[in-house]
Amino acid sequence: MARALAAAAAAVALFVAALLLLASTTLATAAAAPTTTSGIPAVFAFGDSTLDPGNNNGLQATLVRADHAPYGCGFPGAAATGRFSDGKLITDYIVESLGVKGLLPAYRDRGLTLAEASTGVSFASGGSGLDDLTAQTAMVYTFGSQIGDFQDLLGKIGMPKAAEIANTSLYVVSAGTNDVTMNYFILPLRTVSFPTIDQYSDYLIGRLQGYLQSLYNLGARNFMVSGLPPVGCLPVTRSLNLASGGGCVADQNAAAERYNAALQQMLTKLEAASPGATLAYVDVYTPLMDMVTQPQKYGERQQIDKLRYGRSIEQLLTQIFAACVAGFTETRQGCCGNGLLAMGALCTSELPQCRSPAQFMFFDSVHPTQATYKALADHIVQSHITKS
Repeated sequence: MARALAAAAAAVALFVAALLLLASTTLATAAAAPTTTSGIPAVFAFGDSTLDPGNNNGLQATLVRADHAPYGCGFPGAAATGRFSDGKLITDYIVESLGVKGLLPAYRDRGLTLAEASTGVSFASGGSGLDDLTAQTAMVYTFGSQIGDFQDLLGKIGMPKAAEIANTSLYVVSAGTNDVTMNYFILPLRTVSFPTIDQYSDYLIGRLQGYLQSLYNLGARNFMVSGLPPVGCLPVTRSLNLASGGGCVADQNAAAERYNAALQQMLTKLEAASPGATLAYVDVYTPLMDMVTQPQKYGERQQIDKLRYGRSIEQLLTQIFAACVAGFTETRQGCCGNGLLAMGALCTSELPQCRSPAQFMFFDSVHPTQATYKALADHIVQSHITKS
């Protein structure tokens, strides 16, 4: 009898051990598997102010900062995080759509943890570009230094986890607009070295190719690279070109289109020469031009439950009216100021402000509103993520 009980106890012990082994294997498999709905563990962003959620906040010397009101007036808690908009950026919507997290933080956020950084951050710096002169003039971080920050992050994460994250993450790149608009059209700093805009564009695309190659060498494989927007339709461009009669500047838009065509050719060739890499061209020019020509199709309906109570009856009625209006009502002028150089440190609460940023295509003289970013993000997710 005792021998039978001992045998039974041994069998039970073996069964429990098998269950524990199975559980540990299952947990290990679950820990190794992607936890996001898309299978993409992290998103890393590089470029300029359209992707900068606050990396410039600690740069005291630069004017290209958005850590003050009225920036962030539509962000949760009305916080001026350093995002150059009234609310979220396009990358915030992308990481949310991918199921990675709710917002893409700045790498230089002092409260950022390594665990949070491992699921994606933005290294982008407002005022930066593909040309180092652009960043140096604005006194911000160069594109090369952004890649250096990414390399430092991989070192902190450590191998082999860093290699796995690098290989499977999504890389969003958006730069070149500051180079073309500021260095060539507004402040002709590069016209001597490059007599034509197409020559300068070739130089910029060559620089971008080198940066993408550097990221590839660090393990990056999945890229989304944005082309130029219709730079001739930016509020600052319209304001500085009185000859256009307040309309878009056609020759600048044409230059952006030629740049984008050359960029697509470069990405196709680089992808063919980079085993395992996908370099998707993201067309922002076409949807932004559609917003300019057909503004009634865009904009956000403001929800009644988001109204800011405690204001005057007039302001409350204005918000209720805005909640019933669909489509942009203003595409020429930014919500902050009158469109003329009202950006960064020059966009302040002392300037005239629109009452409903959701009805504006631009928040300041250069940067889109949250509503515009949301529309672009929806387009990108549908075109490049949902179909993949």
